[in-house]
Parts: sequence; structure tokens; C-alpha cells
Amino acid sequence: MHKLYFTRHGETVWNVENKICGMTDSPLTKRGRAQARALGQKVKAGGYAIDEILYSPLSRAADTAKAIADATGIPARCEPRLREQCFGKYEGTPRNGEKFRISKTCFADRYDGGESMLQLAQRIYNLLDELRDQPDKTYLLVAHNGIARVVESYFHDMTNEEYALAGIRNCELVEYHFD
Repeated sequence: MHKLYFTRHGETVWNVENKICGMTDSPLTKRGRAQARALGQKVKAGGYAIDEILYSPLSRAADTAKAIADATGIPARCEPRLREQCFGKYEGTPRNGEKFRISKTCFADRYDGGESMLQLAQRIYNLLDELRDQPDKTYLLVAHNGIARVVESYFHDMTNEEYALAGIRNCELVEYHFD
């Protein structure tokens, strides 16, 4: 069965401060770097048959991917489509803010200068379609929580509310299967 793995970057400064990162390049914390190294060891010890790591150009994901690649020897390359969604006016604001929570269920909303969920889904779905059409390769995607929601929606039916609430922990490893 053709697999795909996904992980979110390690903990960042703005994760600790409960701020929306989006396209703002918040660096990994000491804990985030340790999480990335630990995930690399888990992948190495777990016998995952991963052919290549694709990662977001934002440093928090790139640094996480490079730590995994260093631990495993798996080749890694930047995939620009994996960058986090631009949340416009919400970047740097509290992640649990009421207005942002409501806006996340409005899929055409561009957040005054940002990127809509529909635009985000288009670029991620296009990438996933390309990876699906490569059944001889298994990829690990290293990206962001916003990307995690889109990937989850690609593989599973979700309501708008489930989509808005979906996410994964820093350096959590999720396995998906292409049908």
C-alpha cells in the first residue's frame, strides 16, 4: 500500500507564546530542536521506509526536516507549496482568539491580506495528487498545523467545524494511505 507520512515542525517561540505563526518565521525553541532530533531517532529506529523528506521553506520546518535527515540519512528537499498559510491580520495574535476561531470556518476569507483556506487547499491538494501518482516512493512531509488540517481533509471526510479544530502536536508523526 502506498503511504505518506506527515509531521509538524518542532515547538517554536510563538507556539510557547500562544501566537499564530502563519508565514511569520518563528524559530524553534531548545525543546523544538530536541523534538526534531527525537523524531529523527524514532524514524531511524522504526524502520520506516521513507524515500525522501519534503519540507516547508520556513525555518521551523526546514530545521526540523534537516534534523530528521541528519539522523536518518534520508534525502531532504524544500517544497515551497508546504509553506504555512498566510493568516494576514491574525499573524502574531493569540491562537485561541474568538475572531480567529470563527474566521477559520469561513473558507474564502483571506484575513485582510492573507491566504484563504480554499487557496491553501488547492496548492496542498495539487501536491498530494502528484505524490499519489508516484506509488514507488514514500514521502515524509514536514510542515505546519495549517497544512496538517488540509492533509487530513484530503484523506478523510470532515465537517467545516472538524476541519477548523483539527491539528497535530509538534513532531507528531502521522501515517496516511493512498487508495
